[in-house]
Amino acid sequence: MISGFEFRDWLLANDPTLSRLRMGSRVTLSIVLSFLILLAIHMLVLPLPVASYGLGIVLSIEGGVSVRDKGSTRQLITRLLGCLASVVVVGIAAALESQRILSDFIFLVVIFLASSGRVYGPRGFAIGMFAFTSYFMGSYFQPKIAELPLVVIGPIVSALVSHWVRAVLLPDNWRRDLLRSLESVRGRINQILFKLAALAADGEIEEADRQELRQLEERLKEVVLMAESFIPRPPGGVFDGASAPAAELAIRLFDAHLAAESAIVLSFQSPPSFALVHAVIENDRAVLGDEEKAVAVIEGQAKGETARALLWLAAARRQLMETIDSGRRSNFAEIASIEETSTLAAIDFSLKNPLIRSALQITLAAAIAMTLGLALSRERWFWAVLSSFLVFTNTNSRGDTAIKAMQRSIGTLVGIAFGLLLATLLAGHPAIAIVVSVVCVFLAFYFLQISYATMTFFISIGLCLVYGMMGVLTLDLLKLRLEETVIGAVAGTLVAFLVLPARTRGALDSAIAGWFDALKELLSAVSEKKSQPQLIAISQKVDACYRDITFAARPLGSTWSIVTRPGQIRRTLAIFLSATYWSRILARNHLADAVDDNLKRRIAADIDTLERVALRGSECFFITRKQMGATRRHLPLWREGTRLAVEMIGSTLERLYPAETQDLPFAAGKAIAPVNQE
Repeated sequence: MISGFEFRDWLLANDPTLSRLRMGSRVTLSIVLSFLILLAIHMLVLPLPVASYGLGIVLSIEGGVSVRDKGSTRQLITRLLGCLASVVVVGIAAALESQRILSDFIFLVVIFLASSGRVYGPRGFAIGMFAFTSYFMGSYFQPKIAELPLVVIGPIVSALVSHWVRAVLLPDNWRRDLLRSLESVRGRINQILFKLAALAADGEIEEADRQELRQLEERLKEVVLMAESFIPRPPGGVFDGASAPAAELAIRLFDAHLAAESAIVLSFQSPPSFALVHAVIENDRAVLGDEEKAVAVIEGQAKGETARALLWLAAARRQLMETIDSGRRSNFAEIASIEETSTLAAIDFSLKNPLIRSALQITLAAAIAMTLGLALSRERWFWAVLSSFLVFTNTNSRGDTAIKAMQRSIGTLVGIAFGLLLATLLAGHPAIAIVVSVVCVFLAFYFLQISYATMTFFISIGLCLVYGMMGVLTLDLLKLRLEETVIGAVAGTLVAFLVLPARTRGALDSAIAGWFDALKELLSAVSEKKSQPQLIAISQKVDACYRDITFAARPLGSTWSIVTRPGQIRRTLAIFLSATYWSRILARNHLADAVDDNLKRRIAADIDTLERVALRGSECFFITRKQMGATRRHLPLWREGTRLAVEMIGSTLERLYPAETQDLPFAAGKAIAPVNQE
């Protein structure tokens, strides 16, 4: 039996700031409350048309998912504008109901405009989604012109309820989320320490242990990036100085992440002692003091470098815990005064803008899906259009679109199978079916951020239960839904590959170019002796660009790719990860006084190497690379840290094309290149 505390720990481990829990709860509560209010109006005031209920439900979903503005006032404005767009397009759909061909053409125009609205940022995206789903529902429910005043009640109720749920009942709170994310950082550092303690007791590290530690480090990176996003930053993103409370918090978080990563890297070279790891876990100051004295005796040895990494982690972890305790007491009042500003990107409606190209693709895919869907069913064609529209959402390449189309089709198929079974079992038990449907809605949007297939699976189950309660559930209907979904998914995939394709390599080239630019900016900043807060901000940009590379490379390593490719994809990503790690080491250990002519020459050589390999873009992901050999020495991180980091960045960049250079055995956490001591 799982206790409440165990469940809470599991929940926080998988959802550090409970953002997924809030997402699922907000959408579910918005739907339920909107429906109940509309039902009360229907029973106590005046009857409402079915379209009012349909719009109330779907716009409750959009209000919880698509509205991404910061601040409740901005969110309310977006919802009201979306509500206005909903009323306009439903009115158009109602007016054109007798002219089906023209209505379908106007639907395509709405789809193009809704997709193009994304160039205006989060508000444009949300209003576009409101308009698309509203025309969609207007075409399906076919309200009469005379019913429009009553139909409007649905969007208005959903907008107000969604705003109340998000702004009052389950509000955003950056202070609470920052505290939770910092606690999660501490928890994931503890997981790394527990694993290191187990390995220290065994005295050796197997490949499976290395893989587990890499996974733990990736999980730590995720929550560190999340915590960084909650720290208020001044305009420009760079703090005025290290004395600023927010800057100190950011540096402590940076230190904790880098110290944990360094402990992992150096433990691969020489496992730590169990007594030291246990002292770090227990924060035993006496033992840690003795270990610090002992390190001086073994200076320059692999064991000593591992011990130094753990001592650094102990200090960083202690500072992190002090920050958490201080945050609990003050509610981060000392950093709340920083005013964050958002800059609007230039509006570009040319074909150079990927959002406009995507809008054309979505419209063409919707036209194909509409044509084939209408040929299959005059009443249910909208499922095909919906699929063709949604498979393009939050994708940046044709490979991403293909994966999402496959996930939607599989999720629908499996969901229908389970939904049919549940609907059969719950026939005659409407109360239980309603509860299960609500639970399915919650689970769908709880998993939305991590698995589109899972979300589709639960939505399909919920629809089966609704159809069962309405008495229209048949095998033919479920077969039709699956067919229409596949039509839309296939139409979206074909258009993504054949019309203005955003190739996976193109997206990867763009991500890699951004990473190279950020790394060049960091090296130049070191040469120019910029301050440490500036260097850390740039190194965080390098880290974010590395994350973009991993996202862009996902289709290359997916299960539908060539089976021999995922291994070399991972090896290439490991090289980028290594250079990213050393960029953080460089930013953290940099001292302006250490920048002499010799270091500037090394930096210039690194920039030359960077510019040379950057010209080849994503080609590095498609070359055959030898398995990296065993390490020949450890890394003295605490001697000449700036010079060493610059040298290691250059060595790592050379590994992108080993056929042209010496094949150095270097990869983050696996094998480290030898360092030439001067």
